[in-house]
Amino acid sequence: MKYSQLKATALATVCVLISAATAIGFASGRQASVARTSHRRAVPTQVPHRGIPSSDISSRGTLSPMAPIESAMAAVMSAQQGFPQEFRPPEDFYLRGSRLRDSGGPRDFYFTRAIYSGYGYRRMGSWAIDFPKADRQFLWGLRRLTNIDAYEAENAVRLTDPDLRTFPFLYALEVGRMSLTEPEVEALRSYLLAGGFLMIDDFWGTYEWQNFEYEIRRVLPEHPIVEVAMDHPLFSTFYAIDELLQVPSVRVARYGGVTWERDGYVPHVRGIFDDTGRLLVVINWNTDLGDAWEWAEDPYYPLPYSTFAYQLAVNTIIYALSH
Repeated sequence: MKYSQLKATALATVCVLISAATAIGFASGRQASVARTSHRRAVPTQVPHRGIPSSDISSRGTLSPMAPIESAMAAVMSAQQGFPQEFRPPEDFYLRGSRLRDSGGPRDFYFTRAIYSGYGYRRMGSWAIDFPKADRQFLWGLRRLTNIDAYEAENAVRLTDPDLRTFPFLYALEVGRMSLTEPEVEALRSYLLAGGFLMIDDFWGTYEWQNFEYEIRRVLPEHPIVEVAMDHPLFSTFYAIDELLQVPSVRVARYGGVTWERDGYVPHVRGIFDDTGRLLVVINWNTDLGDAWEWAEDPYYPLPYSTFAYQLAVNTIIYALSH
């Protein structure tokens, strides 16, 4: 069997496992076993050192429902160890979601990742961090947990693509390295003012905030950036979220340490509203939801992080599609 076929088979198995694991985790109603960082408190979080996964032990000291599934996931991961750590196909490989989206007929929802201009990060650019694995695994969870008719694969689209308005939801991350061209600025502004919705993720600290703030003010100079209050429907439209959890990088989540990066001590959900009060942009700052989707199948990845990341993203999508 060719490498690409082996990789696809293993990834499909992992996606099935994570969709089942996420559903069981949400249904069990277990509370997060790692410390949470409140939306209103500047308290850094310390993740326990890696040992027996905390998700294996319930509050009553017994094995959790996740244990059998996590064991199966570990077997899949062991089988994947022979795969190269770096898989760098040509750029058009990453865009196959866009090419394939017509093959199975139209869908109600496409998880659309923004391809934007940036600087200083890898050949593919900062837009491609965690891509396409994070997108695929999140979509498995979304399809499992909701009745949204979602396209199964990734869908990366350039900001200047004439078809951008076909997709009402847009996801962008690592925007601390964003550097938009003028055509991209104009296209993104037109998209948002026409009814589009933008979700931002995975950037940390003052410097990266300043870079993103500069770029987004080029797009929407007339609308301020504000904190999204915890009583906003964004936090209750599907799952009830009353506290923000800072999702760290996968290294910290697995092995322990402080959850913040640079000087990004406190997680924030900020937003940009238009004159009618419609939320145009949701900004997840000082947190990394995408890493939680990407590594949710790892038995050493803490379940509270992946649960929170799925819940917040599901809420965001349902809010965007219903407002």
